[in-house]
Amino acid sequence: MGALIEGKGLTKSFGGLTALKGVDFHLDEGEIIGLIGPNGAGKTTLFNLVSGVFHPDSGKLYFNSKNITILKPFEICRLGIARTFQIVRPFLKMSCFENTLVGIIGRNDKNGGKEERKDEVRTLLKFVGLGNREQTLAKDLTLIEKKRLEMARALATKPKVLLLDEVLAGLNPSEILQALELIEVIRTQLKMTVFWIEHVMGAIMKASDRIIVLDQGEKIKEGKAEEIVSDLKVIEAYLGESDA
Repeated sequence: MGALIEGKGLTKSFGGLTALKGVDFHLDEGEIIGLIGPNGAGKTTLFNLVSGVFHPDSGKLYFNSKNITILKPFEICRLGIARTFQIVRPFLKMSCFENTLVGIIGRNDKNGGKEERKDEVRTLLKFVGLGNREQTLAKDLTLIEKKRLEMARALATKPKVLLLDEVLAGLNPSEILQALELIEVIRTQLKMTVFWIEHVMGAIMKASDRIIVLDQGEKIKEGKAEEIVSDLKVIEAYLGESDA
C-alpha cells in the first residue's frame, strides 16, 4: 500500500526567506506523525502547503496518489484533509452547535436531512467533550473548550487525515492528558491519520508513531521517538551547537 499523503521536494519562499527547502515526507494510513522543530523551522508552512493555503514554489503533493499540489483549500478539505489552527479560530458569535454545523454544510455529500445533520452535530460535540455546551457561544468557551470545538468542526468534514497545529499550547497538565486521550481515540475509533505539530515534547514523543524534525526549512531527521531524542543534529537545532 502506498502512502496516504506524500510530499516530494517541497520548497516555499516568501520574498528572500526560504521557509521550506526540498522537503520529502509521507504519512501512512492510521499513523500519528509528529512534526517538530524550533520556531521558524517551517512546520506551519508545511501544513499550509498540505491544506492548500499556499502552493509550493517547487515540488509535488499527493493524497491517495492524486496530485493535490495546486488545489484550493476547500477542494483539499472535501477530498479528506482537515486542520486546526495554532491560534484557535472559531466563529466567536456563533454557538458550538452552529460552529460544528459549518463543517457538515461544507462537505460534498448532501445526503441526510436536517434532523440527521443535527444528530451528527450533537454526536460530534459529545465525542470531543462539549455535549453540554451546544448552545454556548464560542466566545464564552475556555481555551481547551475552543480547541475541542476546532476539532469538532474539523471532524465534521469527515476527514481521512487530521492536521493538528499545537493543540496542547496553553493547556495545564491535566488538560494535556485529556487532549492526548482524545487524539488517540480519534485515531483508533474514527480510523483517522493524524499529522501533528507540537512543542510539548514529552507529549508528542509519547503519542507519535514516528516524528519528523524540521530546522531552517529542511528535514534533518525522521524516526521513532528514541531515535529523535538522541540525535545530535536535533539536539543542536533546539539548544544551539555550543550548548549541545
